[in-house]
Amino acid sequence: MYHTFFGLQEPAFSIAVNPRYLYMSKQHKEALAHLLYGVVGGGFVMLTGEVGTGKTTIIRCLLEQMPDNTDIAIVMNPMSNIPELLSIICDELGASYIKDEPSIKNLTDDLHHYLLKNHTKGRNTVLLIDEAQLLSIEALEHIRLLTNLETTTQKLLHIILVGQPELKTLLLQPQLRQLVQRITARFHLEPLTLPETLEYIRHRLKVAGMLEGRNPFPYHIIKRIHSFTGGIPRLINVICERCLIGAYAGDKHLIDNKIFIRARKEVIGGLTQTQQHRLKQYGLGLSIGLLCLLIVSIFVNSNFLNGRLSKTSDSEKSASTTHSTISAAASSASASTINNASSSQSNSSAVTMQIRNYKTAEDVLFTYLGLPLAVDTRPCGKNLNTTLQCEKVALHTWTEIADTNRPAIIMLATPEKFSTYVVLIGIHQDNALILNEQHQQEILPLTKIGSSWTGDIFYLWKKPQDFTEPLTLGDSSSTVAWLAQQFAKLDKQNDPLTDDLFNIALQERIKLFQRSKGLHPDGIIGQQTLMKVNEALGIDKTLLTDF
Repeated sequence: MYHTFFGLQEPAFSIAVNPRYLYMSKQHKEALAHLLYGVVGGGFVMLTGEVGTGKTTIIRCLLEQMPDNTDIAIVMNPMSNIPELLSIICDELGASYIKDEPSIKNLTDDLHHYLLKNHTKGRNTVLLIDEAQLLSIEALEHIRLLTNLETTTQKLLHIILVGQPELKTLLLQPQLRQLVQRITARFHLEPLTLPETLEYIRHRLKVAGMLEGRNPFPYHIIKRIHSFTGGIPRLINVICERCLIGAYAGDKHLIDNKIFIRARKEVIGGLTQTQQHRLKQYGLGLSIGLLCLLIVSIFVNSNFLNGRLSKTSDSEKSASTTHSTISAAASSASASTINNASSSQSNSSAVTMQIRNYKTAEDVLFTYLGLPLAVDTRPCGKNLNTTLQCEKVALHTWTEIADTNRPAIIMLATPEKFSTYVVLIGIHQDNALILNEQHQQEILPLTKIGSSWTGDIFYLWKKPQDFTEPLTLGDSSSTVAWLAQQFAKLDKQNDPLTDDLFNIALQERIKLFQRSKGLHPDGIIGQQTLMKVNEALGIDKTLLTDF
């Protein structure tokens, strides 16, 4: 096999968790110290990190260093309901309970009895829940109640929560504020830095038997590997394995750019976004041969699928989320403001709010947005500013307009089939805030506008300088660098996740952001995602919701 070609005694980059290959960076050591503190301390300890950053490795180290007087229950599938979850904990600890009566109260009482008995023997009891981001709010709250089991001097149960970054988002829920107050130590496991990636690769090659000075990965290739994988160890293993196989096939002892590019394409080139997600979800636990078969099998239709995804997936919206956005906006405004839009005012405004000339409507909108109106600088004229995108789209509902969340020109048609326009700057409950031709604000019921609305609207948003089409994993663009910098601002990080190469770390951050904003989490850089980023950073002016 290829490993003998490089003087290795065995494959160096298997993704199986092998203690012999354990590489403990400084932050991995700190994370382990936090978990060990949780074994003897009180309350909750939390460890989070992206998929593949080494959480399972740290758990394995924890089990090997567990004090002799400690009993531990490990829950690997926390999606069970509360009685099943308590039953699993009892089974893990060997606590007896009446299986015919698995009520929450009976199970809690039986667990409490076991913990007291264990405490009298001088033993500590630890509950470790992996993939804790899958727990429901109700289950987390009940787990918190388990920490109420205590003596006058110490807690009877120490709890360690391990999960993906979504766990941190889940704990922001108001219902869990008491649990958050009990977290005594927390650590977020970051991907490896470039120097750590270099040491990680060297470490695995050395353990596999490579002689000193025979590293097949030049420094410039390691830099590309780090940029592509975002420093995630599991993904480093996958791309390194593929590079070695490619070099072996080409009878080369050093990885060059050509081999790396081919390896990268074989890892991601023929796979759809869904297939990439599934491979990663199962830890990319496929043999390289099977991975190649997958790529070949879908090669025929991959162009169609990828093109289809690029055009459509980022535009998918969550209707329920956008509806809740309108509802939340409605609750924030006072009832007295709503009463200002009386029926008599609405009837009179139905005439004055309409603007007959489209250019005049543009002038009203551009003035509101603070844009110049000179002939040679009009935003949507011949000298269009490349960072300002003018959009005319056909929508169907007010919910869709609220989700677009930009001041807009609404196209109307009179009963006589003449075109008129209104400039919409806000939505609140069943009312619209508009600007008339005199740039005065008026409040109108949505029904007054909706009955004449043709479905067309016009709005503007600021796009990155070179953005022209959706970007996917592996693309290089200044838009990728721009977005990585914006996420660094949002996350208050000094360094972005990547430069101009769309890597896996950035893709995962995009998915997390998309889920938080009600978008389909496809991990693609498209217009809807960029618009939501603009909203989060205050780059674009959005619809008013409090008037």
